[in-house]
Formats: sequence, C-alpha cells, structure tokens
Amino acid sequence: MTDNAVRDDKPVRTSPVTFYRQVVAELRKVVWPTQDQLVTYFFVVMVFVLVMMAIISALDLGLGRLAFAVFGGNADQ
Repeated sequence: MTDNAVRDDKPVRTSPVTFYRQVVAELRKVVWPTQDQLVTYFFVVMVFVLVMMAIISALDLGLGRLAFAVFGGNADQ
C-alpha cells in the first residue's frame, strides 16, 4: 500500500505546560501597537461602523417604503 493508506498512528499531544510555553513564546513575537496607533485605529473603526450603520439604515428605510408602496400598505403610520 502507499503512504496515503489509513494509519493507526495517533497524533502526538503536547502537555499543558508545553502548550503554555509555546503560547507565551508566540505572544512575545507580537508587535503591540503604541497608544497613538491604538487611538487612531479605534477612531477609524468607529467611523467605519457609523458609516455602515447609516448606509444600512438608509437602505432599510428605502426598501421598507418601497415594499409598502408596491404592496399597497400605508407607510405614514
């Protein structure tokens, strides 16, 4: 049979201590943003969310009124 055949090998599990050490080692590699970058990112995200809320609200209002107009409901109530 080829190497693609079903194997009886079980995957090797790491101990919780080894896992924790690996997590800490990976977190040390992370480049953390400065406070100025964090404030800038916060405001960029907030502006994006507010713009998307405005677009979706306008579409919801417009499509709702269109549905009432097409199906004969009264949109003024």
